[in-house]
Amino acid sequence: MKRFDGKVAVVTGGSRGIGFAITEALLDEGAHVAILDINEESLNQADDFLKENGFSVSTYTADVSSSEEVDETVKAIIEKQGKIDILVNNAGVTRDNLLFKMTDSDWDMVMDVHLKGSFNMSRAVQSVMVENKYGRIINISSTSALGNRGQANYSTAKAGLQGFTKTLAIELGKFGITANSIAPGFIETDMTKATAERLGVPFEEYKEELIKEIPVQKSGKPADIANAVLFFADEKSSFISGQVIYAAGGPTI
Repeated sequence: MKRFDGKVAVVTGGSRGIGFAITEALLDEGAHVAILDINEESLNQADDFLKENGFSVSTYTADVSSSEEVDETVKAIIEKQGKIDILVNNAGVTRDNLLFKMTDSDWDMVMDVHLKGSFNMSRAVQSVMVENKYGRIINISSTSALGNRGQANYSTAKAGLQGFTKTLAIELGKFGITANSIAPGFIETDMTKATAERLGVPFEEYKEELIKEIPVQKSGKPADIANAVLFFADEKSSFISGQVIYAAGGPTI
C-alpha cells in the first residue's frame, strides 16, 4: 500500500517544472492528482505524458488569481472526486526588475498569482477539509523571501506566503488541517533559465557561479522540492504545522 492511496491532491501550476515534479511524486505514492494551470497547452502535454506512463490525472484550466474560476474549479473537483485532502499552492510567475523600473503591472501580476492565488485556493478548499476534519496545505515560497535584488515584487509575495502559512496553521489546526511552506533555493527550472537569459548569461555559467555559494556544492532539482512536499503531506506529519523549510542546500540567513 502506498502512503497516499485514496487521497486527492490538487497542485496549482502542476504541469511544468517544480509543480510537475510534485504531481509525479504524489502520483507515484498513490494519490489522485488534479492539476490546475492557466496554460492549456502545457496541461495537455502533461496529461498526455502521464497517461503514456500509466497515470490518470484530472486537469483544469484556471487562473488562480480569479476567485470565480477557483471556486468553480474546486467545486468541480469535489463533485468528481468527493473530497480534497492535499493542496499544493505552487503556481507562480516572475516579473523581475529593479524597483525604479518596476511597473504597476509587474507588481500586481506577481502579487495576484502568488498571494491572491494561494488565498483563493486555500479559502476554496478549506470548507471540505474542515468538514472531513483532515487536510494538508503546502505553499511554495522561496529563499527570495529573505530579499533578492531585482525582485521586490517576488520577494514580497514569497515572504507574504510564509505569514499566510503560519496564520492558516493557527486557524485551521483544530480541524485536523496542517499548513506548511517550502522555500526553494536555486532549482534548475525553466524559470531560472529565463532569469539567466534576462541577465544575458549562459545558463551553465550562471548555474556554476551560484553553486559556488551553495554549501552542498550542487544545484537543486524539482524532485528535491517534491520530496519535501511528500514529507509535509504525509499523515505521519500531523504534528508539524506552520513551518517553513528552506530547501536550499545549506543554511539561510
